[in-house]
Amino acid sequence: MKTFAVLGTGVIGNGWIARFIANGHRVHAFDPAPGAEENTRNLLEEIWPTLTEYGISEDASLNNLTFFETLEEAVEDADLIQENVPEREELKKSVLAQADAAAKPEAILASSTSGYMPSVLQEACTKHPERVIVAHPFNPVYLVPLVEIAGGKQTDRRYTEQAQAMYDEMNMKPLMMSGEIDGHIGDRLMEALWRESLHIVNDGVATTEEVDKAIVYGPGLRWALMGPFMTLHLAGGNAGMRHMLEQFGPALKLPWTRLVAPELTKELSEKVIQGTAEQSGTVSIADLEHRRDRFLIKLMDLLEEEGFWPSEKVIAYDRT
Repeated sequence: MKTFAVLGTGVIGNGWIARFIANGHRVHAFDPAPGAEENTRNLLEEIWPTLTEYGISEDASLNNLTFFETLEEAVEDADLIQENVPEREELKKSVLAQADAAAKPEAILASSTSGYMPSVLQEACTKHPERVIVAHPFNPVYLVPLVEIAGGKQTDRRYTEQAQAMYDEMNMKPLMMSGEIDGHIGDRLMEALWRESLHIVNDGVATTEEVDKAIVYGPGLRWALMGPFMTLHLAGGNAGMRHMLEQFGPALKLPWTRLVAPELTKELSEKVIQGTAEQSGTVSIADLEHRRDRFLIKLMDLLEEEGFWPSEKVIAYDRT
């Protein structure tokens, strides 16, 4: 049983807490916001049946969560410290610097940042900057297995490797990035699709519902199994990617994408807000989250059954 410190208990922080506890570890949490502990415990009670269905460790217990009044107390015995404060550079640097000063030397400092590179975040850590990494998850953290791991200019590789092993033990799919880049990998890809979606809605070409249908019933189905590259590999027929590039490569120069985000005007904001409100109707966010979680569990079970995840080599299966 390891001890994980979670700094910041918003959506992502609470997701990490659930993931750590479900896998039988201790969690030391710190968040100065009023009502933070109550909110976390209420969430854990709400999703515990889902976690149980997904599969929890025999050592899993809600009693393994302890909130501390100071950051220093929360991190002093931790094996890994997961930072989840709001996406403001100076705030993140300040919190990581405090953790660096108080944590034991061998502890890993991992930021959940969705945008900042580890080289930037470790600048303020004067004690052990070599242990600062990015470990970027995806919501809901307690179910979605991907965590993008990146080291900075001062990071010692042994810390990224140790982190990889820890996350792997918690049924995650660690993606060890070859380098570092603002926004990492997953968010940059999602942001590109998000920008195009906003342009399409802004231009009156489609509603939010129609955009979602275009993904859910089309490329989203294929992406869930194979990702963009393997999907297009199949688009080339028996010759695979080579023929696909020869056949469709010239289309890359066509003006099909806008790339730059549209100005988020009041009119565009209202289109998006009203569109998604109409799509969800009278169904609450909590009910939508439950539906999402049930679907994710079924989908991940199916991926395991198929023996193939996009980041891994294809495993042959019996077509009979």
